Amino acid sequence: MNLDGFSMRPLTIELEKFLVGGRVDKITQQNKANLTLTIRQPGKTFLLRISTAPQNPSLHVLKKVPENLPEPPTFCMVLRKNLEGGRIAAIRQHELDRIIFIDVDSIGAGGRIQTFTLAAELIGKYSNLILISDGRIVDSLKKIGTNSSRVRTVLPNQDYQLPPAQDKFDIFATDVEKILERVKLDENSRLDKAIMNSCQGFGPQSVRETIFLAGLPVDMKISELDAADFDSLKNSLIEIRDAAKNPNPCMIIDSGKILAISAVKLNYLRGEIRTFETLSELLETADEISGSYVLPDKEKFSKLVNNELRRATNKISVLETELAAAENADDWRIRADNLSTYRYKFRDHADDEISVPNIYSESGEEISIPLDRRLTIAANVQACYKKYDKLKRSTKFITEQIELCREEIFYLESVSHALTASTTIADIDEIRTELIAGGYLKEAKKRSALSKKPQPLKFFAPDGTEILVGKNNSQNDRLTFKIAAPDDLWLHTKDITGSHVIVRSNNVSEETLQFAAEVAAHFSKAQGSSKVPVDYVQCRFVKKPSGAKPGFVIFTNQRTLYVTEREDLQKLLIAVDD
Repeated sequence: MNLDGFSMRPLTIELEKFLVGGRVDKITQQNKANLTLTIRQPGKTFLLRISTAPQNPSLHVLKKVPENLPEPPTFCMVLRKNLEGGRIAAIRQHELDRIIFIDVDSIGAGGRIQTFTLAAELIGKYSNLILISDGRIVDSLKKIGTNSSRVRTVLPNQDYQLPPAQDKFDIFATDVEKILERVKLDENSRLDKAIMNSCQGFGPQSVRETIFLAGLPVDMKISELDAADFDSLKNSLIEIRDAAKNPNPCMIIDSGKILAISAVKLNYLRGEIRTFETLSELLETADEISGSYVLPDKEKFSKLVNNELRRATNKISVLETELAAAENADDWRIRADNLSTYRYKFRDHADDEISVPNIYSESGEEISIPLDRRLTIAANVQACYKKYDKLKRSTKFITEQIELCREEIFYLESVSHALTASTTIADIDEIRTELIAGGYLKEAKKRSALSKKPQPLKFFAPDGTEILVGKNNSQNDRLTFKIAAPDDLWLHTKDITGSHVIVRSNNVSEETLQFAAEVAAHFSKAQGSSKVPVDYVQCRFVKKPSGAKPGFVIFTNQRTLYVTEREDLQKLLIAVDD
C-alpha cells in the first residue's frame, strides 16, 4: 500500500520544510531497495529513507536509525561520491505524479558548484532511484535496458526522460469547473473511472473519498448524473483539495492489515482509523506493519533452505519405499529355495513364470515364481539369492540414511525458524556462516567483519529474573555452552524446532518457570499453539555430541511442562539491549 500522487503533494511540502538547506552528511544502504540519507540542519539531524520496494515505495523521514549493509553497493558509493557534503537546494514533485526530485548543490572540480538531482520514481514495481546531472543519468539503482523496456531505458550517460505524460488536470492548478467538463465527456464511463481519467495523481483512495463526500454511487454512469449531482461532485473536489492543503495523515487498518493510507482523512472505508502528526510518521508505521523492509539475503537463504527441506523430504520418501522392499527380502529367499527344490522339473529358457507347492507352506499352498527366460533355471536361482543378499545388506544402510535424513530435516527446520526470527543483518550473517560451514552455501568473497557480534534476546520475567533467548543455531550454542552458568535453567520445546532459552537463576520460582516455558513456546515452530510440551533442565545436564550440527544437543534429567501462551505475552516480551 502506497501514497498516490495527490497525497505526495503534501508529503513533498513536508519534506521541503524539514530538509531544504540541510547538508547531506552520510548516505547508507540497507538492502537492494532501501537507502537512507543523513541530513544535518542547525541543531538537528534528519534521516531521509528512500524505498523502492515494489509493495510499498516511499520517501519519508525516519525516527529509528536503520541498520546498514557492511559493504555499500556500487550505487550507494556513487551517491556518496557526488552528494555527500552537498546541500539540499530543493525538493519538488513532478506535477502530481509519483516522482519526487531532490536537488543537491555540491562543490565540484575547481570549486564550481554543481547541481545533482536525485529522482525518486515511486511507481510500484517500476520504482527506481536515478541520479541526474545536467539532464543526463549518472547512475541508477535499477538499470533498465532495451530487453526490459522498449518505451523508456534508464542507463548511465543517457539523457533522463520522464515517464510518458498523462493527459489529466492538476486539481491544485486547474479550476474545478474545467475538471468537471472533462468528467462530463466520459458519458459512458463509471464515475470513479471518469474522475481518475480526469484528475492527475488520483489513486483509488482519493477517487472513492471524493465520491463518498459527494454522496454518489461509485459505479454510477456519467450520463446518469444530473445538475445537482455535478454540484455535489464539484463541492467534494474542492473539499478534498482543501483537505490536502491542511493534511490529516491517516491509515485504515482491519484485522491487522492496512487497507489504505492517505494524506487526508478517509471516511468511505470501515475499519480502525489511525491518524498521525506527519506523513513521514504515517509511512514509517506503514513500513513496520507491512514488513516491506526485507533483510539482505533473507529471502535468498529462505528459498535455499526450503529447497533443501523439499529435497530431504523427497529423499526420505524414496528411502522408505526402498526399505519396505528390503524388509521383504525373505520373499526372494523363499523363491530361490523353492526354485532350487523343483529346478529339475523344468526346462531352461522355457517359461516366464512357474507355480509350485511352497515348501514352507504346511497346507501345500502354491507359490508363483517369475523367471528370466534369458537365464537358465540354475542362474535364476542364483539371481534370487543375490537379490535376497543385496536387500538384506541394504536394510541397515537405508535405516541409517533415513535417520540421517530426519536429522537433516530437523536441523533445516531450525535454520528456517532462525531466518523467520532474524531481525538484523548480523543475524543473517551468522546464518550465512552456518550455511557455508554446513556445505549448503558456497563461500563468497571475504566480507567485512561486522563491528558488533549479535547477542541473544534478553527479557525479564515478572519477578525480574533475566531470560535469554537464542535467535539462531550459532547463538543457541553460544548461549547454552558459553554464556549460561551450569546452574542456570535451560528450556526447549520437546521434539519441536525452537530457540534455546536460559533462565539466569539457580532458584527459579514456579511463576518464572511458567513464564520462561511460554517464552520457549513463543520462540518455536509451535508458536500460538496450546499445551506445548517444553523440556527444562539445568545447563549442566545439556551436552553437545562431537561433530553434531549447530544447535543440536542432548540432555538428561529433564522434566516436561505443558504450556499455552498467555494472551498478553507479546506485550511483556520487550527486548532489552546490553
